[in-house]
Amino acid sequence: MSPLQHFQDWSFRQVNDFARATGWLHAPVRLWAEYGVVLFAVLLLAGWWRARAAADPVRVASALWAPLGMLLAIGVNQPVGNAVGERRPYDVLQHVLVLVPRSTDFSFPSDHAVMAGAVAAGLWWVDRRLGLVAGLAAVAMAFARVYVGAHYPLDVVAGLALGAVVTSLGLLALRPLAVRLVLALERTRLRPLLSAS
Repeated sequence: MSPLQHFQDWSFRQVNDFARATGWLHAPVRLWAEYGVVLFAVLLLAGWWRARAAADPVRVASALWAPLGMLLAIGVNQPVGNAVGERRPYDVLQHVLVLVPRSTDFSFPSDHAVMAGAVAAGLWWVDRRLGLVAGLAAVAMAFARVYVGAHYPLDVVAGLALGAVVTSLGLLALRPLAVRLVLALERTRLRPLLSAS
């Protein structure tokens, strides 16, 4: 066994043992691990709303990119995960506490963590407070995915990083074009969707 795999197994066992000892946390963490994605959708809408209210084309462009960047990050994650082909902890380790339905797809990187990291990074460019809230929610999602037995810790760390990097690099590359598009659309009937002023 490689040192990395040894660390993966050990770190997963630490969280899994903690989960066994905290039965009172099972229901809320399982709920967050499975349905927390709804909060990220709400945060994306809030980012668009705040950017629209500020009537700042740069912030509006960033808010419109945030969900697209998330989708791009998830798309990038698919070939990465398939190339690595890491099996889920419950397929490798014995006596694992699993609190969610088992999945047959790859474990590394975590799709949920990629989504959460992408949204947090995207919202950071829109509104720092929303970005901070989304960042805290992303860390909570990453921990929850390990707690419920679905991923190793490095799976979620890599997922958060991949999501944040893809979204941020995409925004930095496309923002000048996106701002020009927003300014052009503000001269059309779509203006109320882009500016509250």
